[in-house]
Amino acid sequence: MSDLLQQIAMARGYISSQSTLQPAIGIILGSGLGGLVSDITDRTEIPYGDIPHFPSSTVEGHQGRLILGYMQGCPVVVMAGRFHYYEGLSMQQVTFPVRVMKALGIHTLLISNAAGGMNPAFKVGDLMIIRDHINLQPEHPLRGRNEDTLGPRFPDMSEPYARALIDRAQKIAAAGNIPVHTGVYVGVQGPTFETRAEYKYMHIIGGDAVGMSTVPEVIVAVHAGLQVFAMSVITDIGIREEENVITHAEVLEAAAAAAPRLTHIFRELVANS
Repeated sequence: MSDLLQQIAMARGYISSQSTLQPAIGIILGSGLGGLVSDITDRTEIPYGDIPHFPSSTVEGHQGRLILGYMQGCPVVVMAGRFHYYEGLSMQQVTFPVRVMKALGIHTLLISNAAGGMNPAFKVGDLMIIRDHINLQPEHPLRGRNEDTLGPRFPDMSEPYARALIDRAQKIAAAGNIPVHTGVYVGVQGPTFETRAEYKYMHIIGGDAVGMSTVPEVIVAVHAGLQVFAMSVITDIGIREEENVITHAEVLEAAAAAAPRLTHIFRELVANS
């Protein structure tokens, strides 16, 4: 057994020793979006630092706990806080929790993030369903020896975001009178926010929003055969010509304001899974 498979088995074993729940859906919560946790009943919370081979989250707005419980009657495992390449981690460390959630039994992964808007039709606080992405991160989570038991050497990425889940989310949003966009997410390394020229470049090549996460997790989820749905909260607009100084505090504030609408969509996706 390879080191990676042993690490996955150790992490899964520890988590299973803390909770007998077998989750069907995994959820990754981005910056400022941890409020969804309050919807989870009969929950067990495990600090990342207690789980073998899990890194620790170092970013404000990311709580750093794995939570198992029920949402709308469905067994779920939730990452309250995620990992980023810019924290000094390898891509394998960043995406390790996705491997572990798959080993725990999930078939679907829901992801949220905070992102900068590049589409002129967007405004701060808008929600964007990710229909595709452009990977501009400098490392690939599948680089290196492939573990055939985890997924194929060359996974197809023509539809990384499940069309059926996108359609369902749009119907949920319409029924709840929640405006949503769909668009292309550009994944970058960070941790700096983008320059005006970079925003323009990424918009020209087809991006509607940009962020420092999500793409690695989606790649590994697709490699593992999971259905994926992802949504961005637009926390700043970077394509404007006027002065647009962005701070992490403002990102968290905008994400928190949009969280109830995103939570409603995620809750109903889980209920209808």
